[in-house]
Amino acid sequence: METNPTEVPTVDGLPLLGSMLDLRRDPLGVYERARSEHGDVVRIVSGPPGLRTTIHFVFSAAGAQQVLAGQSANFRKDDRFSQEMRQTFGNGLLSSLDDDHIRQRRLLSPLFTKKRVADYGTAVCDEADVLCAEWEAARGGRPDLNEDMSRLTVRMITRILFGSDAEQAAEVVRRCMPALSTYTLRRGLMPLNLPRAFPTPANRRARAAQDELHALCDRLIEQRRQSGASGEEAGTDLLTLLINARSDEDTPLTDEELRDQVLVFLLAGSDTTATSLTFTMYMLAQHQDVQESVRDEVRSVLGGRRPTPADLDELPSVERVLKETMRLYPAAPVLIRRAVQSTVIDGYAIPAGAYVYVSPWVTHHHPSYWPDPQRFSPDRFRPEEESRRPRYAWFPLGGGPRSCIGNHFAMLQMKLAVARLLQRYRFTETVADVPLEVGVTIRAARAVECSLTPVGPVPADMLSRSRQSH
Repeated sequence: METNPTEVPTVDGLPLLGSMLDLRRDPLGVYERARSEHGDVVRIVSGPPGLRTTIHFVFSAAGAQQVLAGQSANFRKDDRFSQEMRQTFGNGLLSSLDDDHIRQRRLLSPLFTKKRVADYGTAVCDEADVLCAEWEAARGGRPDLNEDMSRLTVRMITRILFGSDAEQAAEVVRRCMPALSTYTLRRGLMPLNLPRAFPTPANRRARAAQDELHALCDRLIEQRRQSGASGEEAGTDLLTLLINARSDEDTPLTDEELRDQVLVFLLAGSDTTATSLTFTMYMLAQHQDVQESVRDEVRSVLGGRRPTPADLDELPSVERVLKETMRLYPAAPVLIRRAVQSTVIDGYAIPAGAYVYVSPWVTHHHPSYWPDPQRFSPDRFRPEEESRRPRYAWFPLGGGPRSCIGNHFAMLQMKLAVARLLQRYRFTETVADVPLEVGVTIRAARAVECSLTPVGPVPADMLSRSRQSH
């Protein structure tokens, strides 16, 4: 540890409430102004005297790497927000700690290798075809990318998780997940909360949504248990694989643990992927030259047939567009930890017990790593450009021992979906600006309308798949 670390500068706030009101009105703007005015390590104080929360923000790539990877053992996920996440979504992989987390990750990692998630390619393309069929039936309208990408990702994750039971699950997930996400964030940011058992309208709504999701998961888990299928006779949906997951060191997941994992996958697989797909198609609609270049690549590689996971390495432009969109709109704007012992980050003293936030949102817009950071430029992610940047200049899926276990899964979904949609439509005439709603993840706060123009006849495989799905 450095012998004379610098004291962390503090953002100016109101005498009684600090930055609490600003954080509620415009958290992303507060984070960005804090970096531009005070530097890469900043302290923000929020709340009235006696109930104040002090947050240490770390905005540099090197600092993010220290928190998430180099000193990860000193930065635990036992902050107030993570505690609220555990109460809402259970003790799954996203929020579990210590031995629980190690055991869960050991059991689940084999289910999310690049080779294993390739099995879900057909389901992803099928659901993209269903969406195209819906757009075809509503020809002449202006679809809402925000609504439609949310519906698409919920269909994808529920089909992959639940197989033939996906249809009954999708509506429950779409109705309940956004409300629980917003509720959890608000409780995590407030310096003082009423107990969840207190019958406020917000608590009652959250309890009803949680009960409905729990009932759905419990019913489907019980159905899989009763089927008794295992080994070669087992189904291929992810829930069945979770039930049958084993390792040499560990016992199987209990029903409660299974439910907690399913809730985490539903949250991550619907919210984060929907945000990334919404803004990818939005940026392509705004940048026709990029869209046409990507479509040319898709057409050259696929020749009109459905994409498969084996094709994805031959579609680097699709990946670059997704990465640049995830830079501009990282689904998780902050990652929260709590320091166990005092330490030094970027030359600044971080006390023991401090809340420490690293922010993909701010680091992804940091001018030290990204010239003209607001500009959409997928060429930033050409290999020669990526090699010049620090590893943690871009970390939308986290990093270190707690990096997203589903990173291959998420990228597979998004690459296949983007390629399939571009095979059928040109996206144009979108809205000029999209305000953001900040919950556990960010998402568009209003409709993201655009115009669709067919780019050729409906591919035969798309038409046949769409008819089967209906």
